[in-house]
Amino acid sequence: MINYTERIALLMQDVVARTPRLSFIDLREVIVFARFGRSDAEGAFATCHCLTLPESEPGYFFWKDRETGQLTRRSPWFVTKSPQVRVGGTVIKYLISFVLPRFSDQTLVGSRKADLYSGAEPWIAKLDTIVHELYHIDPAESGIRALEKADGSRSYRTHGPLFYEDVAGMVQDYLATKPDPALYDFLRHDFAGLSEAFGGVVGTTFSNFPSFPQRYLETVDLPAADPCVKVEPLKSPSQPPVYTESDLYIRQFTGDRSRRLGRKSFAA
Repeated sequence: MINYTERIALLMQDVVARTPRLSFIDLREVIVFARFGRSDAEGAFATCHCLTLPESEPGYFFWKDRETGQLTRRSPWFVTKSPQVRVGGTVIKYLISFVLPRFSDQTLVGSRKADLYSGAEPWIAKLDTIVHELYHIDPAESGIRALEKADGSRSYRTHGPLFYEDVAGMVQDYLATKPDPALYDFLRHDFAGLSEAFGGVVGTTFSNFPSFPQRYLETVDLPAADPCVKVEPLKSPSQPPVYTESDLYIRQFTGDRSRRLGRKSFAA
């Protein structure tokens, strides 16, 4: 069977090596993993997830009486934290997820990026998405790359016309370097074609699939402004604060479900 996330990771290594604007990325600090999503459903094809965001300032949830506006209940103080993910001795800074089978059934036809690739083959949409997610990685490791405004100041939007144009330019420049087609030929197949050609599709996932490492709330001990107001406890985090290579599993994906096969193996 084809390990789709490993093939994407190998392609990413070549893209980063041949694309100056992405050359700062250390892919040892990035995990490529799979999520499930049907091709006939709306949703993202892929997502870049940042693990370098700092701990938030303390805050709390509160409820007020609709008529009087008085505070009636509140949560404990909490901070929002990023989980730690480590593989061996390497701290992982970004995760990039690809939604299967939706991603592999992606095509330029009818997409908003079709105008950026006049005359290109439909599978180029998938290469565009891969470069798109790599471009979200911030050189300063401060989160997801933000756009610049016309005056040069930082915008906190993560997409815009120039972003899509930049991605398309990098895709075209990458292909102009004439990379080995064996690295990207798997993108030519839709999901059914992959399953037929390779006997099945597998990918890396996390042990708590369909979940994965995400920001979580942690209670902190700070005094309440009004000790007479009822404090509603927070729900316990539904995921671990630390992930390691032992939390990485291989799953097989089909058109409508997935099943776990076993732990991901690593070279000695």
